[in-house]
Amino acid sequence: QVKLVESGGGLVRPGGALLLSCAASGGTFSFNAMAWFRQAPGKEREFVATINWKGLSIYNAASVKGRFTISRDNAKNTVYLQMNSLKPEDTAIYYCAARRAGHGLNEDNYDYWGQGTQVTVSS
Repeated sequence: QVKLVESGGGLVRPGGALLLSCAASGGTFSFNAMAWFRQAPGKEREFVATINWKGLSIYNAASVKGRFTISRDNAKNTVYLQMNSLKPEDTAIYYCAARRAGHGLNEDNYDYWGQGTQVTVSS
């Protein structure tokens, strides 16, 4: 059974940084793409960033351009999200997702999801 486990969330002041990690286990295959989504209180879940096995990344430019960086370690089936210059509007539950084939922004095409990790940006 495939399992995605996020870590690294917490409380940080505006302008601070956090590194989120998501480790996948339980599968004998490698995911083609892994991604981060987030959901703020009272809002729909939104796409943050995705990366495929070749390292090609796509970002939600309007929300995280120049501040967040996604990366992955294929050997470990782990994806990371380095978040810098955090803003209060980045406060959300951050979810890791993975898909066996394809690459894209649509959450409906992701096969596996983690439970989420809370990120709170506040002074």
